[in-house]
Amino acid sequence: MNDSYTEAHVLSQPKVGLGLRPIHYPHLETRPNTSVYWFEAISENYMDTEGRPLHMLQLIREDYPVALHGVSLSIASTEGLRPEYVKQLKRLKDRIEPWIVSDHLCWTGLQASNLHDLLPFPYTDEALTLLLKHIDQVQNALGCHILLENVSTYLQPPGSSYAEWEFLTTLAKQSGCKLLLDVNNLYVNAINHRFDPVVFLQAIPTELIGQIHLAGYTDMGTYLFDTHSKPAYPEVWELFSKLIARAPDIPVLIEWDDDIPEFSVLEKEAQKATQIWNYHHGHTHTESVSASIFAHSL
Repeated sequence: MNDSYTEAHVLSQPKVGLGLRPIHYPHLETRPNTSVYWFEAISENYMDTEGRPLHMLQLIREDYPVALHGVSLSIASTEGLRPEYVKQLKRLKDRIEPWIVSDHLCWTGLQASNLHDLLPFPYTDEALTLLLKHIDQVQNALGCHILLENVSTYLQPPGSSYAEWEFLTTLAKQSGCKLLLDVNNLYVNAINHRFDPVVFLQAIPTELIGQIHLAGYTDMGTYLFDTHSKPAYPEVWELFSKLIARAPDIPVLIEWDDDIPEFSVLEKEAQKATQIWNYHHGHTHTESVSASIFAHSL
């Protein structure tokens, strides 16, 4: 483990990380010098293997903090949690000792059929009660607090009695979990459902946010599609800047899932996030720095 990974160190610098992707294994096996502070691994890719993926995750864990980020917990399912899935996640968590364990605030299918999609649900008191029960079960089973991520949506299920940001805030306060705030997803939903993204951003108390995701969407003409296949857009960087100005100690992750470029491209995205952190909290508080960060072309 990196000797510099101490509590004092964690609170004294920007904590910008990258998603761990198999395409970058050959590069990372050389243990290159990098400014990346931490890595996030997709939990399901490492839960049922003793092969190269797990070897790489353990190798990375020797040098960096690692987060486990799941896509199949299905915590909003009315059928309940999948016990075997939770057991496998617990085994991986105990083996890797991640500094963060997270998943998505959604359901992903039924007990017998995982659709591998992040499905929305109405923001109601009934859903809140169900989620509080499931979060308590998961946190007790894992022996740690979890983070839940806001997801991109393309329709709004009828019957919601909360705005999305109201529901997230209430859930985090009552459950003891924290939020993984995906700023790209926030912006995608704001455009798709026609609300002000700044209202959402400012409504979430920063003490409830345990991690930030940054990614890129695809403009489909009539809506935005959360593809995580491009660099973050200027509008997403602007929202991130407003957030990190209020909360310098939140870990930040550059997420890229499709059309994944070489490692150096992701490093440059991480460096943008670091520049913005420095703009607010470091020694580079100049308009020229800010302008260069938000200038972006695909």
